Amino acid sequence: MFCCVKGTSCNTGGKTVQQYSPAHSDAVTSLACLTPEYCVSGGKDKAVVLYNWRSGFAQQRYLEHERDVTKVACVFQSNRIFSASRDKTALMWDAESKGGPLQEFTGHELVVTGLAVSPDGLLLCTGSRDNTMCMWDVQTGHCLHNSSISRNLVTHVCWVPGESLVVQTSEDKMMRLWDSRELHVAHTFPVKQHIQTHCDTSAEGRYCVTSSNGFGSEGCEATLWDLRQTKDKVCDYRGHQQSTAACIFLPSGSTSVPLVATSSHDCTVKLWNRDTAACVSSYSLDGAGPLTSLASCDRASLLCGSFNRGIHVLAVNESRGCSLSEVARF
Repeated sequence: MFCCVKGTSCNTGGKTVQQYSPAHSDAVTSLACLTPEYCVSGGKDKAVVLYNWRSGFAQQRYLEHERDVTKVACVFQSNRIFSASRDKTALMWDAESKGGPLQEFTGHELVVTGLAVSPDGLLLCTGSRDNTMCMWDVQTGHCLHNSSISRNLVTHVCWVPGESLVVQTSEDKMMRLWDSRELHVAHTFPVKQHIQTHCDTSAEGRYCVTSSNGFGSEGCEATLWDLRQTKDKVCDYRGHQQSTAACIFLPSGSTSVPLVATSSHDCTVKLWNRDTAACVSSYSLDGAGPLTSLASCDRASLLCGSFNRGIHVLAVNESRGCSLSEVARF
């Protein structure tokens, strides 16, 4: 339960946290940034929510899914929102409309667990626990290509910026690079020891980071991969005590240290120097339960989804060695 009501401040252990109206009534499962002010979230309450996280105002709430929302995705600075669900479908929404979905993508036989939209917004890639990857025409809703690989239980999908390539993680402990034009596997990366739970690509498309499940600090890491030259592991980020559920690249400045952020079931968010693998900051969200998802639209802020306390806004203070602090919650 949240400790405060809308527009009030919570005092948690001497820290003041602004409390806004909760975006969801149950666990938050996925996050994405639509604009510098608005984020999109999905939850176990079956809702997709468009929220102004800077002012604490829920702009839209979409309630067409019949079961938990598993993933959300969007093209930054657009008006198109995509969601996937345990109801085996993916939907497309208009951020400026309160009406129903603009498009429905149906065909998977099990829960949709991967969702990525091409940078031009014309193609949607989905993956499922049915071992199948699908490529869809956004305007028509038609499935252009599909490919099934035995035991490829998809956990996450992300598009490589500037490329016709999609990265995909799986419960078979593998990461695959797909060519979106014919939807075939262009490259398979070395198998990890643990299930790969999430993936993200850097803005210039050179690197990918994946996260692993685990327990008692065994596994629980994130891994940096080279997508262009060696197509091999660069380094591991180790320090979480339980499964690392999400990993993202933070937007970088021209002179700033490149950073990777991770969140874990151990209730901590960590920042890592991308190149040295050094942990530069760690922040505990005690009582939030397993942390599920991350999103960031600027260098100074990090959004984190949780099981018990909704979405947390963390400030990144680089003048203090990249320290993290919670400033708001919704």
